[in-house]
Amino acid sequence: MLDLSDLILAAVAGTLGGAMNALAGGGTFATLPALIALGLPSNIANATSNVALLPGAGASAWAYRDELAPVGGMPVRVLAGITFAGGLVGSTLLVLTPTRAFDLIIPWLLLFALVVMLFGKRASDWLHARVTIGPRTLVTAQSLLGVYGGYFGGGVGLITTAVYGLLAAADPRSLFSIRTLMLAVANFAAAFIFIGMGMVRWTACLPMLLGGILGGWLGAWVGKKLSHRLVRIWTLLVTAGTTIVFFMRAYG
Repeated sequence: MLDLSDLILAAVAGTLGGAMNALAGGGTFATLPALIALGLPSNIANATSNVALLPGAGASAWAYRDELAPVGGMPVRVLAGITFAGGLVGSTLLVLTPTRAFDLIIPWLLLFALVVMLFGKRASDWLHARVTIGPRTLVTAQSLLGVYGGYFGGGVGLITTAVYGLLAAADPRSLFSIRTLMLAVANFAAAFIFIGMGMVRWTACLPMLLGGILGGWLGAWVGKKLSHRLVRIWTLLVTAGTTIVFFMRAYG
């Protein structure tokens, strides 16, 4: 059982994570360290974080519903179906991953998300000046995003923004809605596996879940008013700090 201070930590981390997901993604960077600090094994913490952030992601997606639009000519329902299937596969892979192996993998997944955030826009501009990428590549990329979202989810919103910009020449601000919906779909798919396999610690999940709903709604409201530059800087700082901490934890 958690004491009052633990419950408050979980709720605050959930609020921050929900807001981050609504703004630019990366909510796992707030929730995962908090759950590990509460004593959960990393794979259990990741599964618990996924389920806790699901309602907040849903609340954000609902708040952005008026802005939903196809990406690269691909209908939203098709992208959502691909993401759901990928989320099932990714979450199943997490169930099969030993805790120690996941401890060693996490920092590299975080570093990957950080690199994507740093160079995704530049890579997109460079690629679009030279080649044209069609719907098939977008389907493949969306499948991989679904698997990644189900397996880990850390920075998947950031990576989705970069990939959509890369493949569909979409402006980051225009992607708030579709990116948030895909995050919710991947989390929803993974939740079936994680709950079914008993990987969710509900004593930590429930206060974090409530905080995530509040954060998701507040983040979507703020996101309609905040500049993309400020959101990017904040998320970059959180991502970099979390990556350093997890590298020290795994290899220090």
